[in-house]
Order: sequence, then structure tokens, then C-alpha cells
Amino acid sequence: MAKPMSPYVASFIVFISIFLFGMAILRIGLQTFSEHKVERVLTSMTATPLRGLIMGMLVTALIQSSSAVMVITVGLIATKLLTFRQSIGIILGANIGTTITAELMTLNPDQFTLPLLIAGFILLQIRKQILFSVGTVLFGLGCIFVAMHGLEAMSIPLSSLSFFEHIINETNTSLLYGIGIGTILTALIQSSSATTGITMSFINQDLLTLPSAIAILYGANIGTCVTAWLASIGSSREAKLSAYAHIWINVLGVMLFYPLIEVFSRMVEYVTTLPDVQLAHVSILFNVFSSLLFLPLAGILANTIEKLHGGKAIS
Repeated sequence: MAKPMSPYVASFIVFISIFLFGMAILRIGLQTFSEHKVERVLTSMTATPLRGLIMGMLVTALIQSSSAVMVITVGLIATKLLTFRQSIGIILGANIGTTITAELMTLNPDQFTLPLLIAGFILLQIRKQILFSVGTVLFGLGCIFVAMHGLEAMSIPLSSLSFFEHIINETNTSLLYGIGIGTILTALIQSSSATTGITMSFINQDLLTLPSAIAILYGANIGTCVTAWLASIGSSREAKLSAYAHIWINVLGVMLFYPLIEVFSRMVEYVTTLPDVQLAHVSILFNVFSSLLFLPLAGILANTIEKLHGGKAIS
């Protein structure tokens, strides 16, 4: 007979589910503020890589999901409303915009959870769209804070289980192992924010070192590329090129900034002593530096991806 699932593992899965539910509710609320405007903004404001970066950053910060922005972008390319080259700037901006989520997760959940849930639930009963949207956002944030609190409470019991103990020990020993864990976990649960939230819960309990947590964060940046790649299956050649660009940008970014993990760790330790805030700040440093590095190379990057993946140059 199969062994019953540990109650700690079951609780862990429940809290991850609540987190993903909260993220989904939050995105729905933010998107309903301006239905279909995201597509119009991306289409009209991406003439240059810099403008694409700015718009990708703003839209991702608005809807709190770089994966959603990438799926929208792939869809717009497939319908010929955007070109592959326009998507390069959007990808770079989306990587920056998603760091806002990590900063939001560092807020004290005990202080905000109950008011957010109550206010959100009340506003959800009102049919006026703007108030309903605000209620959706507040309720989604409340669910995220419930999940964060639960994940942190579960981190110590989970660390006593042999499977999780092995993962934690290996991650603290090998940064490359941590990158692999972050990549696989994000690819499985389709949310780099959830991976970051789980990592924050473990680092707050001193179960992970800051460099190990940064390695997992790096891996989450790679794992989030799976969503756009899945969205591009069966789409046009340019849509597939955009998904490949997302993968190459994030993989190359991790490779280039891998030697700086210890440097980033020391930098944020001067700014704050809170481990989760340190990790959120590293997310900003890594994604901003990486995107600004690739921005002037957008044309070269586009040409290289076209050659690597068998497409003719796109004018």
C-alpha cells in the first residue's frame, strides 16, 4: 500500500494553491480596470526597443504577471499586430515589471491580511465594475498574504522531511543545484512569483542562505519561459521566435550574472537585514541590470535568434 501523504506536504500544496488562486484573482481585477487596453497599448507603443521596454515594464507591473504579458505578446505576434523585433523590448521590460510582485510579497501579511479580505469581500458584492475590480484586487492580495503566512509556517516542519531536507542541503551546497530547482519548480507551477514566495518563506526561517535563495530566483527566471513557449506552439514563425528570444534572454542573463550572486548578496545586506526584502531587492538588481545590458543589443539579439532558429531576416 502507498504511504499516505504527509500532512505537512498536503498543507504546503494547499497554501501554494491559495497563492496561485490569489495571483489569478489579482490579475483579473487589474485587467478589468481597462479591458482590451493592454493589447492596444502594447501594439501602439513598441516602435523602438526602449519604448517596448517601458511599456512591457508598465503593463507587467499593472497586471502582475510577466507570463501573462508574454502570452499576450505571442498572441499579438501570431495575429500580426506586433512583430518579433518589437517583442524584444517587451520581454526586457516584463522582466523588470515582474519584480514589483516580489516587493509586494515582503509586506507584513499579519498587518494587511484580514482588512484586505474583508474589504475585498464587501466590494465583490457590488455590481459597479470599478468597485468590483477594486474588491477583486484586494481579495487577491489577501489570499496571497494568507498563503505567504502559511508557507512560512510550513517551512520548518517541511525541512524535517528527508526529501525537503535533501533539497535544502543540496541548494545550500550548490548554487547550480538551486538554479535547477528554481527552473523546475517554476516550470511545474507556472508562476515565478510562487517560487519566489516559497523561497522567501524558507529564507525567513534561516533554512536557506541568501546566495542559495538568489540561485533559486535565477532559476525561476528561466522556468517562467515555459509559459510563453507553450503559448507559441502551433503559432506563426515570428511568435515562436519571440518565445525563443524570451528563453535566450533569461538564460543568458542568468549565465552572465551567475558570478555576481555573492556580490548581489553583499550589496543588499547593506540595505536591509530582512531576508525576504533582501531577496526582493536582488530581483530588482538582477532584472534591471540584465535588461539594460541587452537593450542596446536588441538588434543583434534578434538577428542571432533568427539565424539560430532557421528564419529569414525580418525587416
